Amino acid sequence: PAPLFASTAAVLLGGVLASHKLFLQLLRNVARSPMVFFEQTPIGNLLNRFSREMDAIDSVIPDKLKSLLGFLFNLLEIYLVIIVATPRARAPSNSPVLSISCRWLATNLEFLGNGIVLFAALFAAMGRTHLSPGTAGFSISYALQITGVLNWMVRSWTEIENNIVSVERVREYLRTPKEAPWTLNGKLQGHVWLTEGRIEFRNYSLRYRPNLELALKQVNLTINGQEKIGITGRTGAGKSTLAVGLLRLVEAAEGAILIDGLNIAQLGLHDLRTKITVIPQDPVLFSGSLRMNLDPLNQYSDADIWTALELTQLKNFVADLPDQLEYKCTDQGENLSTGQKQLVCLARALLRKAKILILDEATAAVDFETDLQIQSTLRTQFKGSTVLTIAHRINTIMDCDRILVLENGQIAEFDTVEHLIAQKGLFYRLMEESGLA
Repeated sequence: PAPLFASTAAVLLGGVLASHKLFLQLLRNVARSPMVFFEQTPIGNLLNRFSREMDAIDSVIPDKLKSLLGFLFNLLEIYLVIIVATPRARAPSNSPVLSISCRWLATNLEFLGNGIVLFAALFAAMGRTHLSPGTAGFSISYALQITGVLNWMVRSWTEIENNIVSVERVREYLRTPKEAPWTLNGKLQGHVWLTEGRIEFRNYSLRYRPNLELALKQVNLTINGQEKIGITGRTGAGKSTLAVGLLRLVEAAEGAILIDGLNIAQLGLHDLRTKITVIPQDPVLFSGSLRMNLDPLNQYSDADIWTALELTQLKNFVADLPDQLEYKCTDQGENLSTGQKQLVCLARALLRKAKILILDEATAAVDFETDLQIQSTLRTQFKGSTVLTIAHRINTIMDCDRILVLENGQIAEFDTVEHLIAQKGLFYRLMEESGLA
């Protein structure tokens, strides 16, 4: 019938729209969560939200709601047949049928169904003088179906209640902490920012979580534009935490970082992070073409990409691949060596031509020859950029303009290599341990 068709169409269409909206909300909320959220949330929970819970919202809930509405219309159809076939069953608000429905539906469906059959039979018997046997039988036969319909209605309703929890679990991430705004309208309009690359830390402190100790403590530091800074120190000294603060992966506990005189806390995260390029210790590649990994946003021409590959000495390797730039990288780039993946990340950085480049122990997992290759490229191609090199090997930062030595989240030494060697302090001891002194 038309009402059943309309309700079914509404449920299915509404289910698709609601599922689409909830999925976008979930994706947006997870993507905008800070790093601490991913550190505290098991990956299984996230996978469960995007798989099992979304499947329940996509498939199970609309299907059970459609079934519930179908059984409801069946129940109305049975009731209409009974009151049309036996007019005395046409009930006012205090009808025995309605009274029984309100008192016993939740506790005894069989009793309710049998009661309705009983009343249908009684009304048929009471109207035997003017009812034909066929009409009476028609009314009672329809009434006999009511027990099964009520059972299926309750079962559908129960399954909806069980699965509606998936909606609550998906919407749970609406209440989790979020990062700062992605963009701040009007903040940089008419203002050319990041032309020099000067970085200034003013009484800067950072902690990873509210109840933990400070990972950086009262750091005061000025790095001139286009300067090459080597950052070293023992494990846990706070080297990588400097990069975390620059990218605002964790917000400052106190103090500020200024880049070209502008407090980065007053910028949108997208405006800030697009100006800084990071080459991490573990190179990040995605499943897809080599070209997509080099230029994810499709901003550069093939000529630009080949130039970047040539500068990183990958041109011959890529030219010999079956599909060249369209060569398919597997997940995490497993069909490339670690050194090749690191050079792909370097080529990606060359394409962006960022004014600030951070190398977070980028050469820790590559051989000595590849390390020399990367350092040579950095010296020649990033002359106009501010480069911060977090050192795994002391020899990789020996040609930097100045060396920053951290200890327990504080600046222990900050000077040229010559002065630090002459001081014979912590940097000199690190050189001795590396066999360079």
